[in-house]
Amino acid sequence: MPKADNRLLLIAFIVFIDMAGIGLIIPILPSLVESLGHTSVDRAAVIGGELLFAYAAMQFLFSPVIGGLSDHFGRRPVLLGTLAALGVDYGVMAWAPTLGWLFAGRLLSGMMGATWAAANSCIADIFPPEQRGRQFGLLGGAGASGFVLGPAIGGVLGTIDLRLPFMAASGLALAGAAIGFVTFRETLPLDRRRPFTMAHANPFGTLARMAKLPFVFGILVTIFLMQLAAQSQLATWPYFLIAKFGWSPLQIGLSVATFGILMAIAQGILTGPVIARLGEKRSVAASLAFGLPAYAVLAFATSGWMVYLGIMLGAMTGIAFPAMQSLMTMRIDEKCQGELQGAIASTIGLTAIIGPVAMTRIFEHYANASGVYFPGAPFVAAAGLMVMAILLFLATVRRSGAVRR
Repeated sequence: MPKADNRLLLIAFIVFIDMAGIGLIIPILPSLVESLGHTSVDRAAVIGGELLFAYAAMQFLFSPVIGGLSDHFGRRPVLLGTLAALGVDYGVMAWAPTLGWLFAGRLLSGMMGATWAAANSCIADIFPPEQRGRQFGLLGGAGASGFVLGPAIGGVLGTIDLRLPFMAASGLALAGAAIGFVTFRETLPLDRRRPFTMAHANPFGTLARMAKLPFVFGILVTIFLMQLAAQSQLATWPYFLIAKFGWSPLQIGLSVATFGILMAIAQGILTGPVIARLGEKRSVAASLAFGLPAYAVLAFATSGWMVYLGIMLGAMTGIAFPAMQSLMTMRIDEKCQGELQGAIASTIGLTAIIGPVAMTRIFEHYANASGVYFPGAPFVAAAGLMVMAILLFLATVRRSGAVRR
C-alpha cells in the first residue's frame, strides 16, 4: 500500500513537528513567566499551573469541534489549518509583552492543540481495521520523538534568548503546514462526510453519544483512568526526584528524555509486532499490566537505578493506547471517526485538568515535614488507578464480546 504509506509518513512528520513545537517552549516557560510577571519562582510556578489549566481546558472543550470539522470538511483543511494557527499563536507568544497576552496564546494553543485528533482520523480513513493499531503506534512514536527533541532544542535556544524557542516553534508549525499544503492529499472521501452540528461538536454531547456504545465508552473510561494515573508523573516528577534524591535539573532532564525515547520505541516499533502476535485486546491487557510494577517501583524507589527501572517498565504501557484506539475505530461508523478522535482528545484533556491538582495535593501532603514522609505517594494512587483500568477493560471486553483474539 505505497500511497497510504507515503501519506502516513507525511502525517507522522506533521505530528512530529507539532509535538516538537510544544516541547520547545517547556524549558523557558518558567523564566518567561518570572520575567513578564515580575515575580518570584514560587509565584511563577502557580502561574505556570494556571497556564497548564487554561491549555487543558481549551483542549477538552475544542477537541470535539476539531474532530467534527474534520468529519465535515475533510482532514486536510482542518489538519493544516490548525497547524498554521499554532504557528501564528507561537509567534504571538514570542512577542507577548504581558502575562495577559501569554495567557491568550495558551488559550489559542489549547483550542488548536487537537491537531493529532485529525491526524489519527487519517489513519482510520486510510487503513483497514486490522492494520490501524500498528499505524496508530507509529504516529504516537513520531509524537513522542518530537516531544523528546523539542525540550532539548528549546533549552539550547533559551540560553540565547527566552523568546527564541517560541520563534522556532512558530517556524516549525508553519513549515509543517506549508509542506502539507503542497504534498498532502485528502484522506476522507466525499461520500463519508457528514454535516457539522454543535450537538456533535461539544465534549458533553460527544461523550454522551459515546456512552450509548458500551464498548467504546468502556475503553474511553479505561483511557481516562490510565491517563489520570500518568498525571502522577507529569505533575510531580521533578518535585519527587528533588525531594527523594536531590537530583539536579540535568539529571531530571535526562530521565524525562529517557522516558520519551523508550515511549517512542514502544509505540513506534513494538506496537505493530505485539498486536500482530497477541491481537489488540491481549496487547492492551498486557501493556496496562506493566503499569503496576512500574508505579510500585517508583513509589518505593531507594536509588537512581530503581527510577530508571520504573521508567523502562512504564514505557511499555504505551502500547495500550494505540491498541485501544484501533479497537474503538472498529466499533464506530466510518463517518464519525473524527468525532471519536475528538472524544479521545477531550478525555485526555479532562485528565490534564483534574490530574495535576489531585496528584500535587497528594504529593504536598506526604512530602512535607509533618506527618508521614512518603514522596512516592502519588505513584501508589496511580497504581490503584491502573488496577481499576485493567479491571474495567477486562469487564468491557467480556460484556461486548470479541473483536479480535
